Amino acid sequence: MREIEGKYNATNENLLPQASHWGKPRQFHDSYKTLSMKKKFLLTFLGLLLLVAAIVGIKAWQITDLIAAGKNFKVPPISVQVTEATTENWADHFDAVGTIESVQGVTLANEVAGKVEKIAFESGSMVAAGDVLVILDKASEEAQLRSAMAAAELATLNLNRTRDLRKTSVISQSELDTAESQHKNTAARVEELQWVLQKRTIKAPFSGRVGIRQIQEGQFLQAGAPIVSLQSIDPVYVNFSLPQQRLSDLSVGMKVQASTDALPGRTFDGLLTAIDAEVDALTRNIRLQATIPNKDGGLRPGMFAAVSAIAPEEKTHTIIPGMAVIFAAYGNSVFVLKEETDKDGEPHLVCDQKFVRLGSRKGDFVSVEEGLQAGEKVVSAGAFKLHKGAAVVIAEGERPAPSTTPHPPEK
Repeated sequence: MREIEGKYNATNENLLPQASHWGKPRQFHDSYKTLSMKKKFLLTFLGLLLLVAAIVGIKAWQITDLIAAGKNFKVPPISVQVTEATTENWADHFDAVGTIESVQGVTLANEVAGKVEKIAFESGSMVAAGDVLVILDKASEEAQLRSAMAAAELATLNLNRTRDLRKTSVISQSELDTAESQHKNTAARVEELQWVLQKRTIKAPFSGRVGIRQIQEGQFLQAGAPIVSLQSIDPVYVNFSLPQQRLSDLSVGMKVQASTDALPGRTFDGLLTAIDAEVDALTRNIRLQATIPNKDGGLRPGMFAAVSAIAPEEKTHTIIPGMAVIFAAYGNSVFVLKEETDKDGEPHLVCDQKFVRLGSRKGDFVSVEEGLQAGEKVVSAGAFKLHKGAAVVIAEGERPAPSTTPHPPEK
């Protein structure tokens, strides 16, 4: 028995270690799986690290290359056209916008009420001073005048008799005074009715052109009703304004030229005839009036006109094309060229912006009173692309030369 038990125990002891060997493969599998995940994570991390390092290296190379290229990069010069500021003698032109007005212009109206009996003019026709234009019904006033004249004759006879009787002291002085007063009253009544009859015939107070009539025959007009406009035609006024700083350059009698888009190609010459006594406190402009002959009646009251007052004496001006000026609210300026050398010692052209004060214009040219000297090279085309210090190159070819002949639109 003991031998059997010993074998049994020995057998069980041999069996136990064998049973423990059954768990070792599972533990080994788990350990292998954990090690495999760590290796994958490490490999992935190393791959990402290499990718980031490659990207950083590429970008660093690109930036280094751009920096090196930027150090050697030069902005290409801007192509412009250039003209030289020159001097020329001309009389100053002071340009403005004006309005044509008639020397004499009224809207005719009746002074007494009445019915229109006759219209003696055609709308838009020319009339002379004293021409009858409208006749109002005057039958009632004519009858009253005849009655007043008869009363005046009777009063005259009574006055003569009373004077004769007074000489013989037949009547008193008071009766003579009464007769004289009655004679004066009847004479005044006759004059009053004659005046009323004259006012019922409306005549042209001066020569000119009548407008479109505003009445009809048979129409009853109240006193003061408008009948027709009458405007004198030759000569006419041109009213315009100039800034107060031009006041010292203006004088009565200086030449004035006017033009209007209603009559293209025509220029009307006249003289400055009046300078207002005060400057407008709001605009700081001085009102001016020129008188212009208008024999053919081409200029009509109310027309717009481009006006130019011309100084009597010529002056020497520094002139440039008007298209070279850059107009701005903060001041007008031009770009001038000057020569500089770069870091390599090579000469090149750059532009410099100068603010200028402009004077009068003549055709396509404008005078510069301050800020520019004759002989300086001014950018005449392409200035809108420039800034101060920009490198430029003069374009080949020439633009058509600007004209010094004034054109009506430029006035």
